[in-house]
Amino acid sequence: MAEYIKRLIDDEIALHMKVMGAVAIEGPKWCGKSTTGEQFAKTIVKLQRPDIFMKYKTYAYTNGTELLAGEKPLMFDEWQKIPEIWDYVRADIDSAPYGEKKGRFILTGSVKPIKDKNRHSGTGRIAKLVMRPMSLWESGESTGDISLKELFDGRNSVGGDAEIKLRDIANIICRGGWPESVTTKEAAVALAKAYFVSLINEDINEVDGIRRNPKRAAAIIRAYARNISTFVSNATLLADIAANDVSMDAKTLSAYLLAFEKLYVIEDIPSWSPRLRSAAAIRAANKRQFVDPSIAAIALEASPQNIMDDLKTFGFLFESLCERDLRIYVGSLGGYISHYHDKDGLEIDSIAHLNNGKWGAIEIKLGGNMIDDAAKNLLKLKEKVDTAQEPSFLMVLSGIDYAYKRPDGVLVVPIGCLKN
Repeated sequence: MAEYIKRLIDDEIALHMKVMGAVAIEGPKWCGKSTTGEQFAKTIVKLQRPDIFMKYKTYAYTNGTELLAGEKPLMFDEWQKIPEIWDYVRADIDSAPYGEKKGRFILTGSVKPIKDKNRHSGTGRIAKLVMRPMSLWESGESTGDISLKELFDGRNSVGGDAEIKLRDIANIICRGGWPESVTTKEAAVALAKAYFVSLINEDINEVDGIRRNPKRAAAIIRAYARNISTFVSNATLLADIAANDVSMDAKTLSAYLLAFEKLYVIEDIPSWSPRLRSAAAIRAANKRQFVDPSIAAIALEASPQNIMDDLKTFGFLFESLCERDLRIYVGSLGGYISHYHDKDGLEIDSIAHLNNGKWGAIEIKLGGNMIDDAAKNLLKLKEKVDTAQEPSFLMVLSGIDYAYKRPDGVLVVPIGCLKN
């Protein structure tokens, strides 16, 4: 049995298991939810197996005691296949003796369950955590010389040399952060392609039981990939797809996009709307993004060499890679990321926020020739924003080999040196 690779979400799970009755680990298929959940569980029920599913489906209607039988913590893998489990778990936590209410269940899910107004929210009993594919720190490809937590805590200098070069980054983009791809290097891209095939042929139909056209699903993902890391509208996506699918309409496109969101495949980045010193209006469009850049690379049929030969596309895919990692790192600190875009034309790729109000601004640039302009944008933002707290840091996150602090105070950090 392969040795377990520690994930950043592990500490969050451990903490919530001490204070909540259950933890629901949500995220895309193949990102490692089951393997991670198993590290905390003493009884594991894998509902992907048809025989197990049928038995527990029967229990859900006839025998709640047998449904929840087993040494705790009890883990239901892909719990959403039997949505009734949620309320059984919630009721069990409520009725458990004092002192035995915490850490009773783990629920993993790759599809957001269909909303049911009769289902209890789980507030106060079930903690929801989102798990994503592996970051470069988790996969061992970042040195971790530079910690976001330390930057938020006041560190104002950086240093370190990345061990990954541009060609390595192109390979990582195509391979993705899927644990099996990370650990099976000789077939990494093939495994990422297998994920894509499963997504458009099988997973897309599991969201709500509606059969969908795999060719149409692939076309929509390709259109999304061509517009990754941009602010294009659904109308623009529709025009892109309509070149080969004239029967596609706005309603159908929206339904497919919603299905991909429920599968945790599409994960757009919201805009940040701070108070400004100037009269500039802020654009509110979300930035188009996938949960992992390999989805875009495979949809575009791009090899590492293709990416190396097309620096513009490389730049968009690199931004997707960086924002995947930023989401994981900032999320592990209890925060989130957004983007900034105003009608004066100023754009900042990522704003990292913590729940205590601290924030940092990050421009993402593949090559060193764009760092000066990126630094100027960061300094412009600092002057424009009227917030109670100054930014903890201004950073250019890049694909260059080494980290340094510029005379203007902007930090230049390789993605291959960053961690949470």
